[in-house]
Amino acid sequence: MRILLVEDDQAIVEALGQLLEGQGYEVRTESGQDSAIAVLRRERFDLLLLDITLAQGSGFAVCMAAKEVSPGTPIIFLTASDDEFSTVAGLEMGAMDYIAKPFRPRELLSRIRVALRTSQGGEGQLRAGAIVLDPHSATVTKNGAEVFLSALEYRLLLYLLQNKGRLVTREALRDALWDAAGEYVSDNSINVYMRRLREKIEENPSEPAIVMTVRGLGYKVCE
Repeated sequence: MRILLVEDDQAIVEALGQLLEGQGYEVRTESGQDSAIAVLRRERFDLLLLDITLAQGSGFAVCMAAKEVSPGTPIIFLTASDDEFSTVAGLEMGAMDYIAKPFRPRELLSRIRVALRTSQGGEGQLRAGAIVLDPHSATVTKNGAEVFLSALEYRLLLYLLQNKGRLVTREALRDALWDAAGEYVSDNSINVYMRRLREKIEENPSEPAIVMTVRGLGYKVCE
C-alpha cells in the first residue's frame, strides 16, 4: 500500500514515516501544496494523509486536487486545529476521517486500516493453502470444514492473510492484537496465540506450511 504524507513539520514526517514503513506501507512525503499536487498528477496512492495548515498552501487544496485525479482515494486530515469549521470543511470536501494532533500512533494506524478497508468495499475471501477466511461472515474453513477460532486467533489470522507474501514483524502483530484485546500483548502471548492457531490451520503444526517463521524477524504467509 502506498501512502502520500503531506506535512511540513519535519519531526512529524520522520516519526510518521518510520511508523508507517514499520507497518509495511510505502510512504512518499511532500511538504507543500504545489509539490503534493504535482506528485498526485504523476503517481497513484492508496491513501493520503494531509496536514491542513502548510507553510506553502493548504491540505484543503491538495484534497481538492486528489478528488479530481483519483476520486476514490481515501483521505485523512491531520491537524493541530480542532475547531468545528475545519472538521466540517474537511469532511464535506470528501475526507474520510479527521484526526487532531497530537495523536496516538496506534489510533492513527487503526483509522488508516479502517479507511483502506472502507475504500476497497471490504475484503473478499482471503486464502492460503486449504484455508479460506471470509471477512464478511467472519468464518474460517479448512478443506471446506469450518475452523473455530477465538477472537484473537481470528484477528491474528486475518492480519497475516491481509499481509500475505510480506514479512509481518512481531511488533506489527503486537499492535494488531492489542487493538483487538484492548490490553498489552507480550511476546509470550504472541507465541501462545501462534501455536494455537497453527494447531488449528496447519496439517502439521510442527512443520508449518501456511504461516512461516522468519527467524529473528517475524512471520510470513507464503503466496
